[in-house]
Amino acid sequence: MPATSKAQQKAAGAALAAKRGEMKKSELKGASKEMYESMTEQQLEDFAETKRKDLPKKKSSG
Repeated sequence: MPATSKAQQKAAGAALAAKRGEMKKSELKGASKEMYESMTEQQLEDFAETKRKDLPKKKSSG
């Protein structure tokens, strides 16, 4: 499943880096911390590899 916004893609990338031990879990905040705890490495990879070109900065509510 691809990310729906640049913010979501970036948060998934941070959570993925922490899962892989490339950064400390304690450095995660907000959405990336929640993603780290609730998603598998494969799910995070799917979100993080989404191309950013046509994504909005933030997901619109609604």
